[in-house]
Amino acid sequence: MLVHVDQTSSHDRLASLTKAIAAVNGVSTAEDHDAKPHLVIVTYDPAQVNSQQILAVVKAQGLGAELIGS
Repeated sequence: MLVHVDQTSSHDRLASLTKAIAAVNGVSTAEDHDAKPHLVIVTYDPAQVNSQQILAVVKAQGLGAELIGS
């Protein structure tokens, strides 16, 4: 799934967000790319975590976001 972050974030802020998402139980990978600073690619096990829980992690970081392909 893709998480589209509304705000433009610095590299460090995006890396911090990616780390927070990756720490969620059931998330296999969370990847960001400097070339597309509004997107985080997340691979997860839907039996352990759902897309809304992942979105909640993003919002807890004080960022607005939408899910793409959840």
